[in-house]
Amino acid sequence: MKKVAVLVSGGGTNLQALIDNDVPITLVISSCDDAYALTRAQKNGITAEVAQWSEYRALPNGRAAFTKHIIGILLQYNIDIVVLGGFMVILDESLCAAYPRAVVNVHPSLIPAFSGEGYYGLKVHKAALARGVKVSGATVHYVNEICDGGEIIAQKAVPVLDGDTPETLQARVMQVEREILPEAVKKIIEI
Repeated sequence: MKKVAVLVSGGGTNLQALIDNDVPITLVISSCDDAYALTRAQKNGITAEVAQWSEYRALPNGRAAFTKHIIGILLQYNIDIVVLGGFMVILDESLCAAYPRAVVNVHPSLIPAFSGEGYYGLKVHKAALARGVKVSGATVHYVNEICDGGEIIAQKAVPVLDGDTPETLQARVMQVEREILPEAVKKIIEI
């Protein structure tokens, strides 16, 4: 069986969706030591590591050094598939080189809309509402060297409703993320 690692930075709702849908997870790596996702991992008997992004952020080669550190942890646990489940750090291309077609991300829009560097969290939903789109959604995609530029694995749409706020739209999109991410990861595990 392929070993799956989930990289997180916050509450871990996507991690919980994977757990609830019986995706076998070997390892959780958090970019900060106070992420609630670490508690979720502990409650479910999943090994967790912290790779503190704040220790690398200000370094001249911080992103590269941080990515190298993450890869070292993944190799230590013989990880086959890496899932970015709300991981708020953009890693450099060395991760894709170490794990070709084995790094998966979930993004809160229908890529290519509202994607790329700078589009994350509520910023995506604010941009969608400002543009006046009638449909939004979520995308699971392979990660490549271009931020949100990898091959699309799954997408699911949600309507944008009159009176939506970034928060209400985000809540509907997050529901969809929690549906399509586990399905996509299970398919990849079977490949």
